[in-house]
Amino acid sequence: MTFATLGLIEPLLRALETLGYQTPTPVQAQAIPAVLAGRDLMAAAQTGTGKTAGFAVPLLQLLTTEGPKVAANSARALILCPTRELAEQVHASVAEYAQHLPLTTYAVYGGVSINPQMMKLRKGVDILVATPGRLIDLFRQNALKLNQLQTLVLDEADRMLDLGFSEELANIYRMLPKKRQTLLFSATFSDEIRLLAGQMLNDPLTIEVSPRNVAANTVKQWVVPVDKKRKSELFVHLMRKGRWKQVLVFAKTRNGVDALVDKLQGLGINADGIHGDKPQATRQRALDRFKSSEVQILVATDVAARGLDIEDLPLVVNFDLPIVAEDYIHRIGRTGRAGNTGEAISLVCADEVNMLSAIEMLTRQTLTRKMEPDFEPEHRVPDTDASGQVVKKPKKPKKPKTSGGGGKRNLGKWVDSGDAAPVEPSIKPVRKVPVFNTGPRKKK
Repeated sequence: MTFATLGLIEPLLRALETLGYQTPTPVQAQAIPAVLAGRDLMAAAQTGTGKTAGFAVPLLQLLTTEGPKVAANSARALILCPTRELAEQVHASVAEYAQHLPLTTYAVYGGVSINPQMMKLRKGVDILVATPGRLIDLFRQNALKLNQLQTLVLDEADRMLDLGFSEELANIYRMLPKKRQTLLFSATFSDEIRLLAGQMLNDPLTIEVSPRNVAANTVKQWVVPVDKKRKSELFVHLMRKGRWKQVLVFAKTRNGVDALVDKLQGLGINADGIHGDKPQATRQRALDRFKSSEVQILVATDVAARGLDIEDLPLVVNFDLPIVAEDYIHRIGRTGRAGNTGEAISLVCADEVNMLSAIEMLTRQTLTRKMEPDFEPEHRVPDTDASGQVVKKPKKPKKPKTSGGGGKRNLGKWVDSGDAAPVEPSIKPVRKVPVFNTGPRKKK
């Protein structure tokens, strides 16, 4: 199969050839004809398999061949993304696909001044890529009208729910014309997303080109147990031992990102970090420097998990496990992309055992554990498996107290040497699903 056999027009075929696209990926082969036929679509595929081209290429063709010229302060197609980084990445791809077409594209998101965005929208744009919050701001200031909208694309809608955009999605839904095409693309589909799709899509075609919630088989994964207080030390040890050249590291909190970057920079290691508290320009500069190999280690919160497309990235390290298990798939999906191979290492301490168990149950695989000499944890990480069970080691019976004292002194308190370290439960946050007013829809 070729892109030509999918019915694409010559300018798009020429752009794809220039970009080195030779044959459609499975998701592209199924999605492109469906989008061209005007169907609502719900497509799941592993990250790095070409989802963006799956919706952007046929969307560009529809806008070129159908519909009126875009009006002032309007958009004919809207692509919603959860993060600024993903919005920029999607817009860059759309612009490349549209290089030989008479269409305009633009991206809007928070963290930067809204005034230049309002000025740009005065003439209207054919395809607008946006984050939910900034889109609503522009709409409320009358800088954007959506009555001309033909197609809505939700890219990584599950992440939008994780980031608390449920209310914004409900508001956006009320702003849209009822007669439109809606496309929902994601690497994972939770039950909440399937409910959302049922409310927003009209008789959608479902495409699942890979098992649900399965990590890419091009990524070799393993776990290194370690005490929490020694994670930084272990990371530096592994980096020097493996002579890592380019590593994307995920930490759970913004403070965790800053602390690790400070430690690495203090050791003379070229590192930088990105998280939600940093200005967009600073985040983009750090990302650009990492892509060009000026920065060796990029440390990020999950804000970057789905917005990074780095060619030939060899390694991802989970310094902390994610609270939401699905985010693990998106994190490690930054490597092993487009047929390349990659590695993903997770540094896991005892109080992350429930997160590890949730990841293994979601991905249906038990991750290999590799003990690093001299870093064996004092607080044992209980065994887990893909069934979701945590195998707890039986406690040793406590020894009777003696006048001589057989225990260990710790911060002024006597602690018996057989006491196990406490394991804090990991509570997965409940995601709100927006409830829409779903009246009768007009058939296309």
